[in-house]
Amino acid sequence: MAITLNNGFKMPIIGLGVWRMEGKEIKDLILNAIKIGYRHFDCAADYKNEAEVGEALKEAFDSGLVKREDLFITTKLWNSDHGHVLEACKDSLKKLQLTYLDLYLVHFPVAVRHTGVGNTSSPLGDDGVLDIDTSVSLETTWHAMEDLVSSGLVRSIGISNYDIFLTRDCLAYSKIKPAVNQIETHPYFQRDSLVKFCQKHGICVTAHTPLGGAAANKEWFGSVSCLDDQVFKALAEKYKKTIAQIALRWGIQRNTVVIPKTSKLERLEENFQVFDFELSTEDMKIIGSIDRKYRTNQPAVFWGIDLYA
Repeated sequence: MAITLNNGFKMPIIGLGVWRMEGKEIKDLILNAIKIGYRHFDCAADYKNEAEVGEALKEAFDSGLVKREDLFITTKLWNSDHGHVLEACKDSLKKLQLTYLDLYLVHFPVAVRHTGVGNTSSPLGDDGVLDIDTSVSLETTWHAMEDLVSSGLVRSIGISNYDIFLTRDCLAYSKIKPAVNQIETHPYFQRDSLVKFCQKHGICVTAHTPLGGAAANKEWFGSVSCLDDQVFKALAEKYKKTIAQIALRWGIQRNTVVIPKTSKLERLEENFQVFDFELSTEDMKIIGSIDRKYRTNQPAVFWGIDLYA
């Protein structure tokens, strides 16, 4: 099952996010995911594991497990490389051992002090606050992203963590419209207005953290997970599915792409088994009623400044 982007390319509606995965774990996970049926992998320069992902992809291609054209590979431009888009893209391609990307995203709508291509960091000033580079505009960054499409390095370009106003501005100054806006959205942080705005203007919404972050965000940010909600426990029992499957199915039925992360094989399989049932309109409304407008991913913990404030 896939969503057709505004440029005609198809994006699988479920993918595997590789944030916070390391070493041999990545290789085994990606190869197992491909065997299960995953064809979409969501990466980022800042995850600092593109080289390991590249090794896994090379093995998958060399062994005949899958062809390059069968996969949809996303990675992202980090904040410190906004003034070095071409170099950063080429660095990611080299690490991933690919000749083109299916999708390249601006990871966050902020440029910070450059620390060297591929050396993704979030430099702080003496005051402990993120060292934002005010000399590079998002418009300048976007036009450099457009050049990647023209050069054939990237098929689709998009944005990530953009709100309605920044998305609207990108639509106004772009020659190539963003194909995707990847945002945090889950039952406790539904963001209906942003989702509706993007979809109305032909921008596919990808839900990172579609399960509310679960253990990963609890550990880093002390977040509460929607998976503990009694509503999901009741629906899981009703549909004879796991709580995570219910949450992912809700995201899919909103016409959003979901990219859950897991390092466990059994959950990798479970997360992909979401196409053999459908939530009723009533149950979709019930999940819609539990929105807490609760963001679980809080980079301000590391940046000394809340960019969402």
